[in-house]
Amino acid sequence: MKLVDKEISLEELTEMSKKMFGGMVKAVVDIEKQIMVVDAELHADQELFLLENDSKQEHLWGINLHPDQKGTENFVEFDSMINLRPVDNNRTRGVDDPKMRDHIIKIVNKLVKL
Repeated sequence: MKLVDKEISLEELTEMSKKMFGGMVKAVVDIEKQIMVVDAELHADQELFLLENDSKQEHLWGINLHPDQKGTENFVEFDSMINLRPVDNNRTRGVDDPKMRDHIIKIVNKLVKL
């Protein structure tokens, strides 16, 4: 597991993706701190790491990154069990609010460098 608070290279993400089925990297983004944790088997492990380091649940969103799709709409996939939060009006494993999806994508694009 790796905390990304400044930047991570696409090359490093590509190497991480080789360990996962489907060539993806799981990540959890903290939209308040504008950081993410990458490279774990479960989003729940990344979520726990961030919660133990002073992140707040309502700011955490699980995503999958597909390094081979950088530059396309398929680079960021919104699919994680941690996103199921009816109390926050998110009733799916995705991110239901289009503005929130855009915000997450901006954070990811700021952190992932070519």
